Amino acid sequence: MEVRWDVFLIILGAALVTFIPRVAPLMILSRFELPEWGMRWLNYVPISVMAALIGQEILLNDGKFSPIANNVELFAAIPTFWIAIKTRSLLGTVLVGIVSIMILRMFF
Repeated sequence: MEVRWDVFLIILGAALVTFIPRVAPLMILSRFELPEWGMRWLNYVPISVMAALIGQEILLNDGKFSPIANNVELFAAIPTFWIAIKTRSLLGTVLVGIVSIMILRMFF
């Protein structure tokens, strides 16, 4: 099997482009002590990203807002969210979400 150099260089470049933005901040920020407000702010980043992903999945259908009456995902999210808050169990939350969506799709 022959390796084409242009393909190899493209793969190497793509690896560098994805590696540098991930490693450079870790290398730079590991040498500094971040202020308390910065650490508090960084604690909200995963929650914000997850909320944006879930909100988009629940409320939008093909890039448009879904009508509430036909939005099965929104109705399945209600018991799932409640279980997540009450139990703080990832397995329980996932199971309730899957069962809820299965039951709702079976009837609607």
